[in-house]
Amino acid sequence: MAKTGKSIFVEQVNGIPVNEQAIEYVERKGVGHPDSLIDGICEKASIELSKYYLDEIGSVLHHNVDKGLVVGGSSTVTFGKGIITRPIEIIIAGRATAEYEGKKIPVDEIAIRAARDYLNEHTRFLDIQNEVVINSKILSGSADLTQIFKRNSAAPLANDTSFGIGFAPFSETENLVLETEHFLNGKEYKARLPSVGEDIKVMGVKEADRITLTIAIAFVAKYISDMDEYVRIKETVSNDVKNFAKKFTKKEVEVLVDTGDSHERMEIYLTKSGLSCEAGDDGEVGRGNRINGLITPFRHMSLEAAAGKNPINHVGKIYNVLAEEIAHDVVKLYPQIKECNISVVSQIGRSIADPKNLSIKVIMENGEKIDPIQSKVYAIADEMLDNIRFLTNEIIAGKYGMF
Repeated sequence: MAKTGKSIFVEQVNGIPVNEQAIEYVERKGVGHPDSLIDGICEKASIELSKYYLDEIGSVLHHNVDKGLVVGGSSTVTFGKGIITRPIEIIIAGRATAEYEGKKIPVDEIAIRAARDYLNEHTRFLDIQNEVVINSKILSGSADLTQIFKRNSAAPLANDTSFGIGFAPFSETENLVLETEHFLNGKEYKARLPSVGEDIKVMGVKEADRITLTIAIAFVAKYISDMDEYVRIKETVSNDVKNFAKKFTKKEVEVLVDTGDSHERMEIYLTKSGLSCEAGDDGEVGRGNRINGLITPFRHMSLEAAAGKNPINHVGKIYNVLAEEIAHDVVKLYPQIKECNISVVSQIGRSIADPKNLSIKVIMENGEKIDPIQSKVYAIADEMLDNIRFLTNEIIAGKYGMF
């Protein structure tokens, strides 16, 4: 184990990489899942607040809009049509600076507009004006955290004692699950099969040489005329995903779509909007994917709700992004590393460029040792910490997904 300068530790560990283990579970909640919707909305609100602060004040002011809720509505749906009978409600909560040196900042207006813009961009069949109610419950920030935010420093001071986690490379199952949702929610696939809604959840289970993908899809009623067509569309999706999976694995792949359906009782996953939240399914920030886009119970994970946190000094966001970036750079540069796991922990009030501890644990190829490259791996993390402030601009630019 090596340590030099900053509290960065690089060590070789024994173990079987997740990709080589017999059993693995991986989940992805798609862009239209209510947990993903509220993550995206709150992150959009933070980005738009940050841009407004930069344009009008010259710097990003203190804010954390990382508390949010989708309250599901009600709908009546049948083949060929549907109607939302009770609106979906969006609640954005948190803290933000609403006044600076006498200048008022329209925090609620910015957040509500961000929510509308996000829904317009990521849903196709919602009438945002009439089927969604958006409320902002953003209040002024905590005095002590605001003061930490304001303190001058070569690098911002951490506003929390928290940790971030990252790992690389993705396993075969992780890549398959992530890319399957991207495929089904891609513009090209929607153009070919518009009945596939945005609310898609993919659960991958690897069992030795077999992967089962259980996929939940909210189908869009207006594109489906009867039960026979519904069944045909499900079969089409299943076959399409099986063919798509060949790009990612040579394992046998079983694809099951909407296994909760009962065709005999006419109990099927049919919606007006392609979203489950039209009919009572709620969502909450931080309950869905981690920032790498996946839920991976066979990996170390942070439970931080990164979406909506400020990109300047909130380590619950920044350190998770940082850990992912370090892990992926390490395995890209040194292919003799089979698996790299990063953990980084802060102390409130301490520079974010100088964490309390940054741990790099690697599993090497058979017979390889970390020693010849240990200092180089250390240097990757050291350089990223020195340049951590650059992450802020990239987060504000939307380079990093938070779910």
